Amino acid sequence: MNIYDVSEKSGVSIATVSRVLNGSPNVSEATKKKVLSVMEELGYTPNVFARGLGLNTMNTIGIMCSDSSDPFLANAVYYLEQNLRKNGYDAFLCCTGYELVNKQKYLQLLLGKRVDAVILVGSSFLEADNNGNKYIIEAAHKVPVMIINGYLAHPNIYCTVCDDYQATYDATNNLIKSGSRNILYLYSSKSYSGIQKLNGYKDAITSNNLSLKDSLMVCNSGDIETITEVLDKLYKNDSKFDAIITSEDHLAVGAIKFAKKNGIKIPKDLQVIGYNNSILSHCTDPEISSVDNHVEALSIATVTNLMRVLAKADVPNRTTLSNDLIKRETTRF
Repeated sequence: MNIYDVSEKSGVSIATVSRVLNGSPNVSEATKKKVLSVMEELGYTPNVFARGLGLNTMNTIGIMCSDSSDPFLANAVYYLEQNLRKNGYDAFLCCTGYELVNKQKYLQLLLGKRVDAVILVGSSFLEADNNGNKYIIEAAHKVPVMIINGYLAHPNIYCTVCDDYQATYDATNNLIKSGSRNILYLYSSKSYSGIQKLNGYKDAITSNNLSLKDSLMVCNSGDIETITEVLDKLYKNDSKFDAIITSEDHLAVGAIKFAKKNGIKIPKDLQVIGYNNSILSHCTDPEISSVDNHVEALSIATVTNLMRVLAKADVPNRTTLSNDLIKRETTRF
């Protein structure tokens, strides 16, 4: 079935059918009902792309995430899709990986689909070298670009971030107040979010007049087993630490396994704090104290801001949400 069949059976012109599809006010209610009835009878579904050409909107948003197996990113995508749907928008999802060339390729793919906007989930889309961010800036000349948990200052780019710096500063400060003096910071990336967390740790250490040691700042993007091995090696090389704060929950799980392997009592001899308050923080024994960066709130705020942008309302370049530390069994404070 096509638009010609609908036109013939309903006894109106193709132009009138097109106006009904595009929601034009220049069609009587009686004609509109007749055309819609024929469409339902014939089982005709209008081509969304053809309809978009007439409306100058596809009612579709492109979503890019680097790794859909990551709990934080997967949850963000879920909440984004749910809230976009509530606002009458569908979504195209691209899982890009971490290579810049693939991010560029998928962004061009989404723009080719005539999406109304693009949402980048996670700060891994931002490069330390600004030249690597040109593909995002160029896209913002065509459609609004929303970034979750990353910041890039440019017109038509809107960022929703959590205060990772303050959250990590406060978590580290709590460890110090509860008696820990040799606090290991374990992180997995030097993304925008990663740098904010690292700086929060550093400033908490120095503001408490403790020595900032390179040996206690470890970057490793391995899996849980790899993290366990890394910590085990540090421990056997006589690296002294009585607390571990991490940038991701899976790193904290590795810390728990390391402690169990070496008979270290948690939290008496070793305190551990994770990040993201993901399901992983509930699945260990003991359960992990973790920073909750409110992925649902981040996602809802992003969609809310996007709807305002599409409605031509004023929206700030950056919206900042606060985090909460959820205390469980791996901390003494």
